[in-house]
Amino acid sequence: MFSQWQLRAAFARRLSDMYGREVPAYTTLVDVSREVNEDVLREQGADAERLGSIGRVTEERHGAIRVGTPAELEQVARIFGALGMHPVGFYDLREAAASAVPVVSTAFRPVDGEELARNPFRVFTSMLTPADPRFFDPELRARLETFLAGRQLFPPELLTLADRAEAAGELSDTDAERFLHLAVEAFELSPEPVDKAWYETLEQVSAVAADIGGVRSTHINHLTPRVLDIDALYHRMTERGIEMIDTIQGPPRWNGPDVLLRQTSFRALAEPRALRTPDGKVISGALRVRFGEVEARGIALTRQGRARYDALLARVDELAARDPQADRADVARALWASEFPDTEHALAAQGLGHFTYHAVPGRAADGSRPPTALDGLLAQGWVRAEPLVYEDFLPRSAAGIFQSNLSDEGARNNDRTGIAYDSAWLSGAIGRDVLDPFDLYEEQQDRSLAKVARELALDGLPG
Repeated sequence: MFSQWQLRAAFARRLSDMYGREVPAYTTLVDVSREVNEDVLREQGADAERLGSIGRVTEERHGAIRVGTPAELEQVARIFGALGMHPVGFYDLREAAASAVPVVSTAFRPVDGEELARNPFRVFTSMLTPADPRFFDPELRARLETFLAGRQLFPPELLTLADRAEAAGELSDTDAERFLHLAVEAFELSPEPVDKAWYETLEQVSAVAADIGGVRSTHINHLTPRVLDIDALYHRMTERGIEMIDTIQGPPRWNGPDVLLRQTSFRALAEPRALRTPDGKVISGALRVRFGEVEARGIALTRQGRARYDALLARVDELAARDPQADRADVARALWASEFPDTEHALAAQGLGHFTYHAVPGRAADGSRPPTALDGLLAQGWVRAEPLVYEDFLPRSAAGIFQSNLSDEGARNNDRTGIAYDSAWLSGAIGRDVLDPFDLYEEQQDRSLAKVARELALDGLPG
């Protein structure tokens, strides 16, 4: 039998193999990531594995897919539910992007610590928003919704096997093999000719809209390895002649602890596609829709820490706008150095970062009593803190990656009022709760603090 985590690991590997065949530059990205990780491990030793074992980091991937309707997203949720992956977080890229990116998103991933350690595969999943009048007028919306309603992304057999795996928590070897085959096949780039005129109509609004609603299938849009030094990787990819986007999205490189998520990618490549012209002829063409993303993950921030991060980001924008000649990365580093804690201890003590806490055995040998404050427990060696890896995404960074791989900004009418979507709406659309990532980190941290309180005989959780 294949358990859910084994299905998840096998799916991630097969998807990676398939994507490497379709996008050879992705294989280069994986190879360079592995080289960088090996170098960091040699240089830093155990410190390199502070945020995950090298085995986990090497195997780690996140994928990205795009669908067109709530019904399609509900089917995606069933497929990933079979792999023990839950919808976590709501991301509105319409609001995070300056250009036309008419999608809302969630990420499917494991949520249990042990499951994440076994295989932390995630899939960032975006859904088109045809009802948003800032992007689609009534006529185009009607055409788009009719087109989307007439396609089938996932075969019924795949969905039946997915439901079976989610209900039972496993599949037989035979069923698992069939499920994996169908699931990987569903995310391959289809050879079916693309309606050239229809695709170009949507492309005038947004290349993202065309990629989702201009074809009769979906596909893996990018697959992302994890690297321990994203700046080194950026330079090595450039040296190999691969065109990277202009920046690394997320927090700056600085002398303090890595937090949240830093991402970059190579630019979307022109891939050969068959195009059907209005007169019915099939011609050879090329579309730019897929790119190679890479990420470096840091410590998960608390709600308070995330608010600090967002405020600093806004401040960087303000300072950069005031002095366009200044190097944005230098501005960000200077601001971080003055406004953000530069040690893990300070992050924990100020309640800005998420950690699991563990009582240090034998600390009471001198007869002293532990303090009740977390800062004191850490400073006096009663408790050690292990950082929780940020497992989720940043809407502005995701939008930045999307925008960096677009050929133009598309069309967006900000005189119209956009339609509202939120986590509650998305939960109803897919028939399962979209989990709050902050709650997940807090629950894991609080469980560890409760254990510390019991072991040290404290009256309540240390704070």
